[in-house]
Amino acid sequence: MRLIALVATLTAALVITSPAAAQSDELQDASQLLKQGQLDRALERVEAYLKGKPKDARGRFLRGLILAEQNKPNDAIRIFTELTQEFPELPEPYNNLAVLYASQGQYDKARSSLEMAIRTHPSYATAHENLGDIYAKMASQAYDKALQLDKGNTTAQTKLNLIKDLFSPGSPRPPKTAAARLDAAKIAVATPSQKQTQKQPAPASKPPVKTAEPAAKPVPSKQPARPAARNPDEVLKTLNQWVKAWSDNDVAGYLGHYAADFQPPKGESRGNWESQRKARIAKPRKIQVKVESPKVVFSDNGRVTVTFRQHYQSGALKVASTKTLVMVKAGDKWLIQQEKVGG
Repeated sequence: MRLIALVATLTAALVITSPAAAQSDELQDASQLLKQGQLDRALERVEAYLKGKPKDARGRFLRGLILAEQNKPNDAIRIFTELTQEFPELPEPYNNLAVLYASQGQYDKARSSLEMAIRTHPSYATAHENLGDIYAKMASQAYDKALQLDKGNTTAQTKLNLIKDLFSPGSPRPPKTAAARLDAAKIAVATPSQKQTQKQPAPASKPPVKTAEPAAKPVPSKQPARPAARNPDEVLKTLNQWVKAWSDNDVAGYLGHYAADFQPPKGESRGNWESQRKARIAKPRKIQVKVESPKVVFSDNGRVTVTFRQHYQSGALKVASTKTLVMVKAGDKWLIQQEKVGG
């Protein structure tokens, strides 16, 4: 499994305040010491940095990585858990929690953490790969149990052998580390450019499909795709899930419905907008959101516009307004790209 060493940047959702240059150099030095295996010095550097900025997400993330490398998984788990609570929109802390849980044999917890990572970032390839490893490990346990109960079960033995071959020490995988003692452990540094490449496979897979059709003509190839893409039930299902996450104070689920290129209203930065949304959703004890008379309109550019009457109630505040969402398809999920109040 892949333990993400996210140090230089987290995501656009995190805003690191000035003086950024000196602080960035401090963390980069600590990160370099970590890569060189100088764990004690790296931790000293990070601890000194966090004395001045105890809430800094990047410093805490790096501290968690160092503690994991020092074979202190419980301390690292505590740090990554706190980060998921304070920054639920980030997939990387969930991923690292999964690696640590898996190293302790807690595969159910690892699976849940990876599912959260994918929920917040559906195109996060590392989490999908790690989830596959978790399923393989859980399958291995099930086949092993089957053989204990029935030693003559050759089918279970064959499947178990296949999984063992997949995770065998001789397979071409990067070396294990103290941070991820699970078989097939991997360490990678997540940067903006790497995240962009994680989103590339879907577009890249389209040309082979088109060229594989010998006599593919524009009209026949496009017509079958439209009914699937223009299914209003899919859009309304996503709308209801968004409303439910909001009403349930599920911050991660709510923010997970917004596209990576979501445009906050009034030119506000994505980081500020998310901070405000988290405060408003998590703070009230009870939120009720209802949608009335939704209208779904598809456009030729692959987007869909949903207009509805929204009824919001929290405590003494009760508001009804017309809202419009512009949504785009990302894989098999519709995500919100624009949100407007007033139609």
